[in-house]
Amino acid sequence: MGKKINRDQTVIEKKTFEIAQLKRLKFATRNEQLNPQQASLLDDLIDTDIAAIEAKLHGLQAVPAATEKKQKPKRTALPAQLPRTLIHHEPDNTHCPCGCAVKRIGEDVSEKLDCTPGVFTVERHVRGKWVCDDCETLIQAPVPAQVIDKVTLSAGLLAHVMIAKFADHLPLYRQESIFGRACLAIPRSTLAQWVGVTGVQLQPLVDALRGVLPRQLVIHANETPVQMPAPGSKKTHRSYVWAYATSQFGKTAAVLYDFSPSRAGEHARNVLQDWKGTVGRGQRSSYQGFLRPDA
Repeated sequence: MGKKINRDQTVIEKKTFEIAQLKRLKFATRNEQLNPQQASLLDDLIDTDIAAIEAKLHGLQAVPAATEKKQKPKRTALPAQLPRTLIHHEPDNTHCPCGCAVKRIGEDVSEKLDCTPGVFTVERHVRGKWVCDDCETLIQAPVPAQVIDKVTLSAGLLAHVMIAKFADHLPLYRQESIFGRACLAIPRSTLAQWVGVTGVQLQPLVDALRGVLPRQLVIHANETPVQMPAPGSKKTHRSYVWAYATSQFGKTAAVLYDFSPSRAGEHARNVLQDWKGTVGRGQRSSYQGFLRPDA
């Protein structure tokens, strides 16, 4: 018995030292310059390790002294707008061992956050057929307009694929695996076709945004360099994706993304035709040099 206690004490000291080392790695000043996203990933891994080690310590440590009272942090209530599913737990037998019937005097309620990923449903569209017996005229509601004709997907699923790819940065091959776990065989080639056709169908929205921007007095602009494969060669050259956004103080909230093969001012002038206003200056003041109305 004594050997087991000494062994457990040694393990506890070792785990405590590991937690101290992990916390020092997380909160101490780092000499290396890390990308914020990389630092976030590192912090997540450290928090995971700390939680695992503390769980092991909890099973090894003896019962804490009754005199020590720790203040437990107040748990944040789950959002009220989330839908609730009621799950009732009642005794199998509502009779007391003495033979008398028991009565309900109250209840304890606890809430747990749940998630059901990959829940897919099927929309069954039924179009009734109506016919006149005298003239034999057939009347039927027209087929609702679709983003992509002759495919078995709704606009909601199509929006989900587009948002996952462009907003959540989830590549199509990963989406293919997610659909596969739900027993839906949707190859990435099909997903790519959906994305391409949707981009064409959304062109009127892009044109509408191009019409909104020239009417703004203030526009914010910024570019992100991207590597583009050069046709006919194995090399890449630097291209740019420009973002043009309306001011947060304006009545219209709009963002337009435009791809340009270079950083020449002509590309910005093509987007902001007939525009007269002020461009929001970013970290580099060179934006204002070629985005002036009279440039």
